[in-house]
Amino acid sequence: MKKNNYAFSLSIIGVLYFTFGFITWLNNQLIPFLKTACQLTDTQAYLVTFAFYISYFVMALPSAGILKKTGFAKGMSLGLLVMALGCVVFIPAAMSRNYLVFLIGLFVQGTGLALLQTAANPYVTILGPIESATQRMCIMGLFNKIAGIVGIYIFSKALLSNIGAVSESINAATGMQQVALLDELAHRIITPYIVMAIGLVLIALMVYLAKLPDINSTDDEEQLEHSSSSKVQDNKKSKLPAYLWLGVLALFFYEGAEVMAIDTLVPYSQSIGLPDSISTKIGMFALTALLVGYISTIVLIPKYISQTKALIYCCVLSLAFVVISLLTSGVISLVFLILLSFSNAVMWGAIWAMAIDKLGKNTSFASALLIMAIVGGALIPPFYGYLSDILSNRQIPYLLFLPCYLYILWYAAMGHKIGLKK
Repeated sequence: MKKNNYAFSLSIIGVLYFTFGFITWLNNQLIPFLKTACQLTDTQAYLVTFAFYISYFVMALPSAGILKKTGFAKGMSLGLLVMALGCVVFIPAAMSRNYLVFLIGLFVQGTGLALLQTAANPYVTILGPIESATQRMCIMGLFNKIAGIVGIYIFSKALLSNIGAVSESINAATGMQQVALLDELAHRIITPYIVMAIGLVLIALMVYLAKLPDINSTDDEEQLEHSSSSKVQDNKKSKLPAYLWLGVLALFFYEGAEVMAIDTLVPYSQSIGLPDSISTKIGMFALTALLVGYISTIVLIPKYISQTKALIYCCVLSLAFVVISLLTSGVISLVFLILLSFSNAVMWGAIWAMAIDKLGKNTSFASALLIMAIVGGALIPPFYGYLSDILSNRQIPYLLFLPCYLYILWYAAMGHKIGLKK
């Protein structure tokens, strides 16, 4: 791919990563909002993450098939339109205050995102040397997390403004008065999601008109083979090496840990007594920590440290942060939970790069498998919510972080070498 086309393509992908982030990290606000508006337990509230992320598992392989027929550029536009449809579903969900319909809307949004990410991640990884793939992924991560910060700030104002006082009023009311207050709260979500649906349609039109080159074109296949140093000739699963499958599991644990580290912060900060003015925006601090981690990664990798060593060091750092957060309480415990996002920053890009190294033309199918691993965000956070309910404690369930980071540490140290041809 020519240099000017390369820069233009990555610029468009940057816009898409901003869109990913804005939509994805709104779950941080939706969980406490829907918990109040739909009168849910913690277990039920964390079905938000289940409905959103399970779509990646269900739709990743079908997405690969869709992209094969439509091409990557048209597939991205289609994914954006599907996301817009998911936003529209929130309107009848809010009007009826039906939690199941909200979950359907989230699943539809996740379906569109699965299609988008199955297309976008190979662009970022393949367009350049594999050794600096983590760096490029982190640059895209900057767009993602800045969007998340913006989204959390806007939606904390739109959805969670005075949520503590509103919740007290709802709990104090009875009968039709309580229903009216709950309906009024649920209706807060309608206007923001109408605006989001319109925005997604406009971005879909922009991507369609941009005429992005497909990465399965002749030039890009040559670049793919050059960057991976591979002569793999087909996409048969039997040909895929062990380090890919182990990487899929590593990404599963990472995604669960990353989502849990951010989407549980609002309820946890409320449980330790922080006021709504701080607790509803606490996700912004975690995403800022991720931003700092991304910038550090961009500066350090691969010039000063390899992505493998960086992943090992960050796993050790994450384990230390988890232990400290479990052994302390209150604001100190919360601070170390927020710091987890800093050490998490390198993990997505590093695991992804290790898992697809030297796969050649198998890269597209492998990317779909890795997208399926995002199902970790669907399963691990709801398990945290279940444990919070049965233990009546929101701190002890953070023990779930330990097996996640221990496995990723093993993969960074040894697992990524299993079956790798030098």
